[in-house]
Amino acid sequence: MESPIRMLDERTDQATRKMLEKVVERKQKFDRFKSWHLLAMWATVFISFLFFLYIYKSVMQPYSYSFASMFSAFVNQSANFYLLVFSVGLYGLMNLLREKREKAEKEYHALRCEIIDKSKDLWKKEDEWKNRHTVFEMMKKNYDINLYHENK
Repeated sequence: MESPIRMLDERTDQATRKMLEKVVERKQKFDRFKSWHLLAMWATVFISFLFFLYIYKSVMQPYSYSFASMFSAFVNQSANFYLLVFSVGLYGLMNLLREKREKAEKEYHALRCEIIDKSKDLWKKEDEWKNRHTVFEMMKKNYDINLYHENK
């Protein structure tokens, strides 16, 4: 369990602490996929730009007089095929990571909204209810998780 969550006082029970731990885990998973997707997206843009620049300089400029000669020059160099496959594969990886990021985001927000909806049940006693803001502030400060409102 995360140390700030473990250090919560007796006004927060063990089940609530476990839910807070799970929402932190899902937030970390979402952030991890978000950063990997961003890295894959920029790598795809950069590699594709370099590939098209290479094709322009090595195939299109010298053989611009005929499409058949451009196609023949492109096919004759096996490196072109490997670079094309690599660029397309990187694009596929980017889309796969985007889907995983969106799934992780949905799981994170679903659990976060569930905690917000169940907050009356999680902090039943009067003194727990009045002091739940300390838990919310700790989650916002330490993990950037907003438990005050359901909207992002």
